[in-house]
Amino acid sequence: MSRAASEAVEDAARQRPTGPQTGPPVAPGSTGPPGEPRRVAYLYVAPAMVIFAGFMLVPLVHGVWLSLFEWDGLSVGTWVGLGNYRDVLTDPELRAPFVHSLVLIIFFSAVPIILGLTLAAIMARASLRGSGFFRTVLFLPQVVAMVVVAIAWRDIYAPEGSINDVLSAVGLDSLTRAWLGEPSFALIAVGLVGSWVGTGLCMVLFLAGLSKVPRELYESATLDGAGPLRQFLAVGLPALRGELAVAMTLTLVAALRTFDLVYVMSEGGPGRATRVPSFEVYRWSMEAGKVGYGVTIALLLTAVILVLTVVINKVAEGDNS
Repeated sequence: MSRAASEAVEDAARQRPTGPQTGPPVAPGSTGPPGEPRRVAYLYVAPAMVIFAGFMLVPLVHGVWLSLFEWDGLSVGTWVGLGNYRDVLTDPELRAPFVHSLVLIIFFSAVPIILGLTLAAIMARASLRGSGFFRTVLFLPQVVAMVVVAIAWRDIYAPEGSINDVLSAVGLDSLTRAWLGEPSFALIAVGLVGSWVGTGLCMVLFLAGLSKVPRELYESATLDGAGPLRQFLAVGLPALRGELAVAMTLTLVAALRTFDLVYVMSEGGPGRATRVPSFEVYRWSMEAGKVGYGVTIALLLTAVILVLTVVINKVAEGDNS
């Protein structure tokens, strides 16, 4: 070997690292990991961020600006600063709609999650003929426009509707009533429709989660003497933390922002029995001509939804950690 070649080999040996390589390989002539500079990554997400800003952030900022004015939507607005927020937070008439939303959370979120868990546990462990058709029927309300659902159930709840016809046919005429015309039943009637719509979605989410559980875990629980209920609580339910968080988020948002069901089925009545915050946004902005006041209610409702979503995600992340 020539002297020049020997010197080249010795230089390469001196420059070669002696310790273990823990980082990513470095390209020749580069001083950092592949993909540097990191700001290049922002070019890939820039189109999505522009669309998000155009359709979400800009209207949100504009809504905050409108909430600082007393404006009827046509004439020149009057600056009131935080006056709309003070009026909304101190208005006793707005307390009932938010309480109604808490009631709807039970029907839109708690009931569908419980029913969805029950149905998913049964269908995941039992071999039922026609289970695919059963899942499709339960999920079908999710693909039907909510206005269509509201019209159909309004007819069912009508004094001459299907419910009263069935009660009369079995001799329970004393129980027939105008279900959407009585304040004590109207909100519950709307909530039951939300339960009917949300159960299929929760069931499908939980079935997807249970399909990831290895069959061996159920077999081990069976050998330990665990029954079907114990198996679900010990094996299936812990695997559904992520799906539970998604189901809770979707159903809570649906309960708090529901408008079409209330507007079509009862128009907030009878009296104020079924008024919810989203309906108040429409009533104040479109009917009363107080756009700034209505936008303020919408922003406070958005803040409540955002806080609940963050809390649910934090709890889910804490359970998974």
